[in-house]
Amino acid sequence: QVQLVESGGGLVQPGGPLRLPCAYPGTIERPIALGWYRQVPGKQRGSVAGIASGGSTNYADSVKGRFTISKDNAKNTVYLQMNSLKPEDTAVYYCVAVWVGETSMESTWGQGTQVTVSS
Repeated sequence: QVQLVESGGGLVQPGGPLRLPCAYPGTIERPIALGWYRQVPGKQRGSVAGIASGGSTNYADSVKGRFTISKDNAKNTVYLQMNSLKPEDTAVYYCVAVWVGETSMESTWGQGTQVTVSS
């Protein structure tokens, strides 16, 4: 089963930065989209940012101007740079990859990484 691996989570003070990398396997040769979601207990997982194969990006309104999604195709890695973090950004962050499989669209998620913003 194809899996993604997130890292970089941890405890950070309000206003601080954090960068989350997510590595995807080389078997996903040309993902058509990569994205980051987050989830807090008792709530649904929600989209944070996404990046298409051509490089276009989209962001949740709550993170616009503070978060940046990017990817390194050579390293098979997607990043989420988070700046000016707020306590409400505290969540488990998940990355997702979408690609065209042999017969249908495929997607897979990482295991999640906890981000806690607190003083």
